[in-house]
Amino acid sequence: MSAAYSSDEDTTINDAFGLSKLPVSKKPRTVQDKLAFQAAPHVLAEDPLNQTSLVTRPTDTQMNVNIPYSEMMLPLQGPENPFGDSNRFINQNALAGHVEEQSMSDHAFKAQHLTHSILGYSVNPSIDPNAPSILGSVEKARENGFATIDTLRATNSQKKELKRKRKNRGDLDVVEGEGAYVGPWAAWDGEEEIGFLDGVEDTGDQPQEEEEPEPVVVKKKAKPKPGAYGQESSVFHGKSMTDYQGRTYMHPPLAEAPHILSEAGSQETFIPKTCIHTWTGHTQGVSVIRLFPETGHLLLSGSMDTKIKLWDVYTHGNCLRTFHGHVQAVKDVTFSNDGKKFLSCGYDRQMKLWDTETGQCLKRFSNGKTPYVVRFHPDEDKQHIFLAGMSDKKIIQYDMNSGEITQEYDQHLGPVNTITFVDENRRFITTSDDKTIRAWDYDIPVVIKYIAEPHMHSMPAVTLHPSKKYFAAQSLDNQILIYSTDNFRQNRKKRFAGHSVAGYACQVGFSPDGKWISSGDGEGNVVFWDWKTGRIKSRLQAHSKVVIAHEWLPHESSKVVTASWDGLIKLWD
Repeated sequence: MSAAYSSDEDTTINDAFGLSKLPVSKKPRTVQDKLAFQAAPHVLAEDPLNQTSLVTRPTDTQMNVNIPYSEMMLPLQGPENPFGDSNRFINQNALAGHVEEQSMSDHAFKAQHLTHSILGYSVNPSIDPNAPSILGSVEKARENGFATIDTLRATNSQKKELKRKRKNRGDLDVVEGEGAYVGPWAAWDGEEEIGFLDGVEDTGDQPQEEEEPEPVVVKKKAKPKPGAYGQESSVFHGKSMTDYQGRTYMHPPLAEAPHILSEAGSQETFIPKTCIHTWTGHTQGVSVIRLFPETGHLLLSGSMDTKIKLWDVYTHGNCLRTFHGHVQAVKDVTFSNDGKKFLSCGYDRQMKLWDTETGQCLKRFSNGKTPYVVRFHPDEDKQHIFLAGMSDKKIIQYDMNSGEITQEYDQHLGPVNTITFVDENRRFITTSDDKTIRAWDYDIPVVIKYIAEPHMHSMPAVTLHPSKKYFAAQSLDNQILIYSTDNFRQNRKKRFAGHSVAGYACQVGFSPDGKWISSGDGEGNVVFWDWKTGRIKSRLQAHSKVVIAHEWLPHESSKVVTASWDGLIKLWD
């Protein structure tokens, strides 16, 4: 039965809704309530334990109890710390010690600080009457008359004592010897005079003492770096150079891939989708890759770790040989027509001719400038001639038989980036940092076609279309431009964009049948366009850094090799 109702009928019901049982905070305000003042009210109205002592947890942010004054003034309880300094609380006015506010100028503070650190005393800034007026050495302060370091001055007599003194000027009448006149050139007091021949021994008739022979110091020659001039080497990574039939890795693997003798581009090609192999071995970014001519069964890669590596494509996919021939990053490599030799160039300003099979460095070429591109002349009867685009704006033609420069093509206004032979190898096209394209007749150092427009950008990568009718140039304003190889006009209908290459010389690629055009980009993608329509067909996320080079395998329907600055070379299918 509710407390508000009673079985006793005589009882008058005053609190029908049980308002008296409500907590104080929730009671309705009534006019009749008399306000009574309380000196220390309960902070918590609902204080079931009626606490009067302060009990707080470390995590509490508010006090739930009003402590009576009498308790606040109780003496400290508990034992004293026997190890504590008994005088430490005499002047303490804060938790960590004694704190006073004081204002002074920056100059006054610096003066006191320097006086204390150099002379060992300073004025005490405290306003406490019991505090000492000087901190530090009082004796030193007394000596200096309690002056700060900026007001201390040496007296004239002290300065005189410290000053160096000259010897007597001498007598004007005496020319030589004791007391001779020296004038303002008199020596300083306390310094010995050094005569003209002092220290030179008189070796008259005295028998010379036999001197001990000095030990001969053998100078150690610095160990030449592997790959330096004359220190070229190569390492074969395999059990045996030949197979059971005596064939080396130069022989195309017809058992694994019988189709590699067929004509390139004879079958329809498709866009690759997945990575089927990764070649690892370079410790820094790969800057260039080249497939073996015709068959494409070997892959040559040059890297910023100064090494050149030869990889197997079709059988085991391993590294066959490493060539140590440069001491700085490799910039370009290129095979001769038969693939038996290849040229490499690097930022050590060297160009080297290698034997692909034995790994020997056959010849070395250098003119003191950095070569950015090297190309063999594609004609079979001119395989001893190569061209190199240099950092000093020239294209240099070398005869490898004599090792001499036979021609210089000097028209560009910036370092030469690419050399591409066209028109049955009678002409070649070069591009440069000067944002122009120039066409030359072979062996005639006169430009026959000069392409330069105000809107053109530098074109650091050029690739020939499989039909040999066009060449594609990677322009640094994020587009690929197409030019004709016969009249060198730009084909304005074909323009491939939508990738981001600004700042990178990403190589352009064509599928063997010429159906697809492809390019790496700065984000690690490979982008594929349809050659006919110019539309992007696929974007392949291939690497974590810029895809600088890629090659389509000539006898496959959809295989592409990509190389990146992340140091990896991947095969996609």
